This record gives sequence, C-alpha cells and structure tokens, in this order.
Amino acid sequence: MLDGLDDIDWARLGHAYGSADDVPGQLRALLDPDATIRDEALGELYGNVFHQGNRFEASAYAVPFLLEMLTDPATPDPAAVLGLLSALAVGYDEGVLPDGFPVAEYRRAAEGGRALIAAKPPPWTGSDETQKEYVEYLYVESLSTADQGRLWAYVAVATYDAVRAGVPVFRALLDHADPDVRLSAAYLLAWFPEDADGSVTALARAVDAATGVAATPGEVATMLVSTGLLGAAPDVRWLTDPRPLVRWGAAAGRARVLGAAADAATVEELLGWASAASGEVPDEPVEGEWVPFLGGDLCGYAALALRQLGPQHADRAFDALLDRLPTVDGDRSLTLLNVALRLAFPDGPAATQPPVDALTPRQRRLAEELSRSTEPWLIDGVQFGNVTELVAGYGLPGTRAELRAYLGP
Repeated sequence: MLDGLDDIDWARLGHAYGSADDVPGQLRALLDPDATIRDEALGELYGNVFHQGNRFEASAYAVPFLLEMLTDPATPDPAAVLGLLSALAVGYDEGVLPDGFPVAEYRRAAEGGRALIAAKPPPWTGSDETQKEYVEYLYVESLSTADQGRLWAYVAVATYDAVRAGVPVFRALLDHADPDVRLSAAYLLAWFPEDADGSVTALARAVDAATGVAATPGEVATMLVSTGLLGAAPDVRWLTDPRPLVRWGAAAGRARVLGAAADAATVEELLGWASAASGEVPDEPVEGEWVPFLGGDLCGYAALALRQLGPQHADRAFDALLDRLPTVDGDRSLTLLNVALRLAFPDGPAATQPPVDALTPRQRRLAEELSRSTEPWLIDGVQFGNVTELVAGYGLPGTRAELRAYLGP
C-alpha cells in the first residue's frame, strides 16, 4: 500500500503552510491502528491540503493515495477518507447547492492556469520559523487578479479530476457493509455530472437494494439527493415513504430536476421543511437520521430548493422562510436569508439604501422580521459579520439596531 509515495518530490509542492513535505507522513498515519493518531493526521490534512475550502498544488498529488486506501479492505476508516475526498473535490458544498457542481464553469476559469502554476518557485522549507517566508504566496500575489483566478481555478480542477478518477471505486462502495461508507460514497458521486449516466444507474440499484436491507433513512435520502443532482428525478413513490427524511431527500432531488414543473407533493414537502420551527428538526446529528449535504441542515437545503420551483410558488416560499427565520442563528440563518433576500429583491441588490416608503411589501416584511428577531443576527451569541455583510449588501441597514431606526416606529 502507498507504493510510490516517496517518489514524489513533496518538498517542491506547496500547501496552505508552505512545503508539503509533511503530507506523506500524514497519509501513512491514516492507516494507523490507533484512532487517535488517525484523527490527528486527518485534521492536519484538512488544514494543509484542504484549508478553509481551498485546494493547493499538493492536493491533487495526495488524492491517488487516498483512493488506493479505499480499495484495501484493511483501511481502518474508509468513511473518513471519503469525507476528505469530498472536501478536496468541491470544497464546501454550500457554494454549489442546490444546483450541483458547475464543472464546465470551473474548466473555463482554469484555462491558462497550468502554465502559471508551473512557473511557481519552490515553497519555503526549513525549521527556523522566524525566517519563514511564503515564497509561493509572494509569487501568487505578484500575478494580476485575473491570473490569480486562473491559477487557483486550475489547482481546484486538477484536484477535482484526481478525485473524479475514483468514481468507479465510489460506485463499488455503494455495496459496502458499513452504512456510513455507503452514505459517504453516495454523497461523493453527486459531484461528478460528467459521469452521471453510470452513477445514476449505480445509485438507482443501491436505492432499490436499500428497501431490502437495514438501510438508514439518511443513507436513502443521500442517494435520492445525489440522483437529483446528477439530473435524474427520484421516483415519486419516495414522497409517500413513512420516513420523513426519505421524503425530504426525494423532494430535494425532484426539485433539482423538475424545477417549475415539480408536482404538488414535492412542493408541499419542501415548504414544510423550510418553515419548520427550531426544535422540530434536531440540531445535532441523530444516528441514521443525518445527511452530509449542507452540513445536515435539512431545512436550509429545503429553502435553497424552493428557489428552483419557479415564481408561481414564490409567495408561499417567502412565507415559509419568514416563519422559520426568527428561530435560527449562525450559518442556518445565513442560508435562509440568502434565499429570502433573493425573493425580496428579484431584480438584485439595491445600489443604495432605499427610502422606507419605497420598499416593496416583501422587502418591508423581511426588514420588519429582522428588526424584531434577535437570533438571525447572531452566531454563538455575538453579532455574525456574514449576516451583517449580506443584509447590507442588499441596501438595508446591517445591524438590528440600525434596521429598527431605519424603519421607525
């Protein structure tokens, strides 16, 4: 296992902290029988070859060895390896949901990036931190904004394609004995539309097989959403399944494919989830009742899917979002607000702050709800800067106090 790992000049490759000469040891540690050692190595890899959603030159080189681990039954935690591969392939999925991975856009953006990365000098290496210089970053910063975009897009696409080579492996893992592995494999398949035909067939077979085994609701729901993201609408029969999470997955998958032509049952299922009050849906993962999409935020994903249903459902979608908004904070309020603001400002953000009497009824309702509600503005009990930035980006005051003053009595 891991033959050829030491044949790569890792010191010449860069990751988030400079030279990638620490990556081989971290990859080997993923095979250690001690779970503590594996977890530490996994955390280090999430910090260097995948850092805050970004990929680096060394990222693509690490992927083949991760794929090799998945083909060996002795690998201690294949689900964790699949999770890292998902992150390396697409970053944070919130940036591509509910439409799926826009691979054609990425490929266009990456044109010319290969030559730019080839011209990069070796990254810093050494032991004296006081002398540390991010040579790689200095090179990148010397490039124009357009060339920086091409370079990083190429790095992302190279890593994506390295993970894509494992699609046949991911399909095979849909039959794995461990439900966490099956779920993780199904989630990973969702991001490769260029291989949709074979993956949809594999997922359909796995979903049918799940009716005869002790498959968890989260596993089935993940397969249904992945099927939709690959362009095939889940069968309508899943909308009558007794398990709420399976119905959620079917509705999310169908909305992605059917859009404005979605049937009433799909629409009602999504509206119900989008308006669910805090406490109706567990914030903490429940065994068998979790899906990896959007970090398990089922209601937030339903809100995103409402965008795909067309203008005929916009009023009810907006009502559902405002019902839930006062009960959530942090990333979940950010997700809901993104959708609500798009519905309230269908022509895009206002260039300047509009007079109060110029607000449309939807804009006024959203502003009033935000002025009354404390939770949506917070993360861990303090003002959430991302919410402030998002609201201000639409021409509205960026804090609750300013918004209350803006609206008046």
